Amino acid sequence: MTLSRRSFLSRSVAVAALGAFAPQRLAAMSPRIRVGTCTLGLKAAKEAGLDGVEVRAGNAADTLEIADPKRIDSYKAEMAETGLPICSIMMGLLNSYPLASDPRAPAWLEQTIAGAAALGAKNILVAFFGKGSLLENNRLKDDDFRVVVERLKAAAPRAADAGVILAVENTLTAEQNERLLDAVGHPAVRVYYDVYNTKSYGVPGEIRRLGTRISQLHYKNGPKYLDEDADYFQEVTAAVKDVGFSGWIVLETSSPSKDGVADARRNGEFVRRLFA
Repeated sequence: MTLSRRSFLSRSVAVAALGAFAPQRLAAMSPRIRVGTCTLGLKAAKEAGLDGVEVRAGNAADTLEIADPKRIDSYKAEMAETGLPICSIMMGLLNSYPLASDPRAPAWLEQTIAGAAALGAKNILVAFFGKGSLLENNRLKDDDFRVVVERLKAAAPRAADAGVILAVENTLTAEQNERLLDAVGHPAVRVYYDVYNTKSYGVPGEIRRLGTRISQLHYKNGPKYLDEDADYFQEVTAAVKDVGFSGWIVLETSSPSKDGVADARRNGEFVRRLFA
């Protein structure tokens, strides 16, 4: 077939345009995922081939461990030695000393924000389990809900100034979490989504509903390896990809073999295959 010069040039331009577009399209389809853990320290995480760790804010005290300059310096030394970052800080103490009721909780939020900023961690897991749960008989505790909204509202501007997200982790439905985030009304407050805690809600649909309001995710599977429920995690990961999530998948996984490093490596490699 003979092409006119004009047709040839037109097709050449189209091919060039497609070539320029293709890498951008591939980049958009391949979100950047980093795999961390909250069950190992930095050195063990590196041995397991992971990308970073989530650390605890500490136990209840007037000044949390994460606000101790010596602890900050120790973490910085470990990060320098391993080359791995601390991706987030977990405020698990709020499960026993709730954000809704403990008078020290607002100060703890401020201390943890300062600690996160010092370490370069971008997310703070604000926990709502146990005594801190916002649910009773599957209904919201209205009084606790109001106090939590007020305290998150007060802390959010400080978090934003520090480049930190206050990421709430709870057993609320996506609709209830939307109500919470809408009431706070600040982009520095988002959701830390755990794909195991709310399995009965239909996790892929919940993830698609929350979309970009998810700041970080926990992947876990109770006492089993993640790949023992491969079909479930494929469905979950498809939803994570659909909402364009890019960031940290943190393993909150058990150690069936009692070799924490080996088991974290197995789970981490599985997650990477899911996102490959």
